[in-house]
Amino acid sequence: MKKDKTVPLLTAHIPQLTLCCRGKVRDIFEVNDSLLIVATDRVSAFDVILPSGIPFKGKVLTGLSHFWFRYTSAISENHLITTKIEEMGSDILQHKKLLQGRSMLVKKVQVIPIECVIRGYLAGSGWKEYTETQSICGITLPAGLKESEKLPEPIFTPSTKATTGHDMNISFAKVVDLVGKKRAEELKEKSMNIYLSASKHARDKDIIICDTKFEWGITQEDTMILIDEVLTPDSSRFWPLSEYNPGRPQPSYDKQFIRDYLESINWDKKSPAPALPQEIIEKTSEKYLDAYKILTGKNLLENNTSIH
Repeated sequence: MKKDKTVPLLTAHIPQLTLCCRGKVRDIFEVNDSLLIVATDRVSAFDVILPSGIPFKGKVLTGLSHFWFRYTSAISENHLITTKIEEMGSDILQHKKLLQGRSMLVKKVQVIPIECVIRGYLAGSGWKEYTETQSICGITLPAGLKESEKLPEPIFTPSTKATTGHDMNISFAKVVDLVGKKRAEELKEKSMNIYLSASKHARDKDIIICDTKFEWGITQEDTMILIDEVLTPDSSRFWPLSEYNPGRPQPSYDKQFIRDYLESINWDKKSPAPALPQEIIEKTSEKYLDAYKILTGKNLLENNTSIH
């Protein structure tokens, strides 16, 4: 990766706009009847925000989401209005240098409080649950599967969308209880179709999408649309196909690299989190940029002011 002196953006301040919330990564502002989502360079691990930012991370998340929103638009409508600062109004335009490449103007929706997780391979918390119960979210799987092994077919393993703390895995029957059978089936079908379509594209680019999560919202017209981020290194596990070898954890293009480091120093996973060494920061930034380049065919560093 080209060495760059870019200082990570940890917090977006836009005095002219009303701040709705600051999440683990995104700062969200009201813009009339829309929302401005600014992806900062913050990074979280084990549900704790780390004091160290990852250069270019927010631009990678925004750029990849923009790419996938367009790629999957035939499967589902989404909340994206524009990523062009020039189309977002004068209050935003005057902060162009800060916001360029890391901002999305999106539709306001009623958020469905369910994380729609699709798993194509056995990893992470899914692998842990499988070793204990031979199932994930109530779905019984074949005996004898290895860590990172491809599942016979992808599975829908939803979880609650927690505002604080950890999300909790739930069964499909619980999703039906929460949103009704018709909406639950729609969540499952559309999430699965997007995963399958994206997985084919990624595999053609030498990337395995092990698993991912989607979020959905309901418009005023009662249409369910794809929201938040989509198929990024924060919401997915990306593995290099050329290095895939089941039976062990896989090298990845996501923040698993940070988690592995934090596990190695025996941090108690409680706030405050430790600062990351510079080499871990640089390597993580490189992984995010590599994922963007491989999946989109574009180099963010050569054109880091535009994602169109």
